[in-house]
Amino acid sequence: MKASELRTKDVAALEQEIKSLLKAHFGLRMQKGTQQLSNTASLRDTRRSIARAKTILAEKKKGAAQ
Repeated sequence: MKASELRTKDVAALEQEIKSLLKAHFGLRMQKGTQQLSNTASLRDTRRSIARAKTILAEKKKGAAQ
């Protein structure tokens, strides 16, 4: 998901998005461990999506505190 799409969401929706991305990342790691994952680049993509969502969430929380 693009950063511009994430910025339109509120804090609760961002937290839900992070939770779903973490579940997806866990599933991909398990597939890699059992050698069922053919596209290993998807691990990197989900990890970066999680970081992007967490960054925007932190920005929103900081902005709300001020």
